[in-house]
Amino acid sequence: MFAPNVFSCIFAFMTKKILFTCFFIVCVICLSNAAPPPPPGGGPGCWPPPCIPIDGGIGLLVAAGVAYGAKKFLSAKKNNL
Repeated sequence: MFAPNVFSCIFAFMTKKILFTCFFIVCVICLSNAAPPPPPGGGPGCWPPPCIPIDGGIGLLVAAGVAYGAKKFLSAKKNNL
């Protein structure tokens, strides 16, 4: 028949497997809980209150930088010829 050592190895392996499975299930259950909703209301989205979008200004600065870079590139290319 089987030696006692074989049974202890099988028991140890199954114990580790069962403990890992239980730990994994507990972690999944704990991490799957939804976060509570944020409190209602709230203050202004930015400070100071007259919120000014910087979206258009950045776009203009990028366009000006591209135009300036293209002008410099073309003038350098013209001077090298």
